[in-house]
Amino acid sequence: MESSFQFETPGGFETFAELAIGINRDAAYLLFDSLEGNKTIDSNAILHIDLMEATPQVPEKMLTKGCMLDQLARNIRLITREVFRQKNLKIYEM
Repeated sequence: MESSFQFETPGGFETFAELAIGINRDAAYLLFDSLEGNKTIDSNAILHIDLMEATPQVPEKMLTKGCMLDQLARNIRLITREVFRQKNLKIYEM
């Protein structure tokens, strides 16, 4: 699954970054749920975070949150820390 980051432009929303957050669907939903932002998107939310699931055809948007710039920074930090934790703990699993 991926987390896609978008900002609003005069032509609509455009993706500026994507982070792979792993193949564990439950872990991805839990991580996305812990991100800051508002699930109710309004006109003030010029930054969006989407939870995307890869499908054989095209990626499918599962969830969206609107956020402010400071929330986006904290969310990217949280995603990076969690993915790093998951990848490093795999070393010790048997």
